[in-house]
Amino acid sequence: MSTTHDKACSGNCTHDRLLQPASTPPLPNLEQLADFERGTLSRRVYWDDLVYQQELEKIFGRCWLFLGHESQLPKPGDFLTTYMAEDHVILVRQRDGSLKAFLNTCPHRGNRISFSDFGNARSFVCNYHGWSFGIDGALKGMAGQELFDASGMKSAEHGLHPVAQVASYKGLVFGNMDPNAPPLSEYLGDFRYYLDVMLDMDGQGTEFVGGPVKSVIHCNWKVPTENFIGDIYHALWTHDSAARAVLGGAVAEVYKDEHSFHVNHNGHGWEFNLDTVGNCATLGDKELRKYLYGIQPTVASRLGELRSKMIGAISSCSVFPNMSFLPGQNTFRVWQPRGPGRIELHTWTLVNKSAPQDIKERWRKGAMLTFSPSGIFEMDDGENFEFSTRTNAGFLTRQQNLYMGLGLGSRLQDTELPCNVYRNQVNEANQRAFYRRWLDLMQAQSWADVPVRDPNRLDESAFHHDAPQEAA
Repeated sequence: MSTTHDKACSGNCTHDRLLQPASTPPLPNLEQLADFERGTLSRRVYWDDLVYQQELEKIFGRCWLFLGHESQLPKPGDFLTTYMAEDHVILVRQRDGSLKAFLNTCPHRGNRISFSDFGNARSFVCNYHGWSFGIDGALKGMAGQELFDASGMKSAEHGLHPVAQVASYKGLVFGNMDPNAPPLSEYLGDFRYYLDVMLDMDGQGTEFVGGPVKSVIHCNWKVPTENFIGDIYHALWTHDSAARAVLGGAVAEVYKDEHSFHVNHNGHGWEFNLDTVGNCATLGDKELRKYLYGIQPTVASRLGELRSKMIGAISSCSVFPNMSFLPGQNTFRVWQPRGPGRIELHTWTLVNKSAPQDIKERWRKGAMLTFSPSGIFEMDDGENFEFSTRTNAGFLTRQQNLYMGLGLGSRLQDTELPCNVYRNQVNEANQRAFYRRWLDLMQAQSWADVPVRDPNRLDESAFHHDAPQEAA
């Protein structure tokens, strides 16, 4: 697993992308890439540049993508730079307190405007020709402006290109390039019921501590996303030795737990049990477990008893298409695509804003111990992610489909939990739901053509927790 860029690389390089076969066949009928009744998947989804280029348009060009956390931008003029797939963007707090995002490129010759990861600015100035832009993206002036004025240029038409939609959900800020995309509240929909386990434990909000830690992994962006969306199965084997070192014993045989689940909604997915602190225990810090048990009654009074048992449990989550986190370990990450065979991973530690400073620092160190480029679990995962990508490009290998049928027929029909719920967290229901959403978007010409498979059913009041909330 790579952890640093080539020093000559600008952060968006393509020289080390997965090599394509000498003769790449044309993009097939997309229906041929996945069989959801049999639970099979074409290996082509991991290595084919034709598939990847369509993903940039159909997935990343129209879905809500994570940009940052509101805690990173407390004051007007505060900004950060990040990516929406391969598009570099600036997210900036406006003077009226709102947030706007713009492509981080000058409309004159395309140079990058800001080279800083974050800061506070009254304006942004391009290094190339001195074009200056306000924090609202408007073009304010340039060197030799009278020459442009004489040429008839209309400055109002040449500001920074805005991200079409920017919206927040309980501290998390998302952007969408498609002005016709559904609002963020509809996009996340009923899945917010589960997101509140991490984002709304005590009503005081969350914040990032540390980071972002940036690393490079030579894998397809979907491999780690589908791992975090529901692959606890691998932990029983891949992470056995590291878990024994921390826990003093093997990972619990979670597949025997009758009170564990896969839940998914429009491509978002969460696998979990109800042991309260199972993930947190892998950090090896008793004070963190004590903190979670201490806050559990508050969570139960706001979110209900069931969700109070999820706050640090053995679990993992991905929000479609490329944002993931682990409750308890509190690692929060975005898998930024850099070609079919390469990602840039951005990682933070997410904590309750109200937590004592000592607890926040313990979580930051725990996340570094487990899920960072030198972390005991991330080193295990990185190698698997890389070889699960590059091995699939072989000519004979890519003729063979992959199996993702674990848990077929395990959907629960008699549960009050929202979203699609499946018994046993050792399952591949969330992976199948992820690729169903992926295929729907890849085939659709616009959002109007995307099938409504998982309609939202919860009332908006379900996401305001002035009183105890249970499943609808």
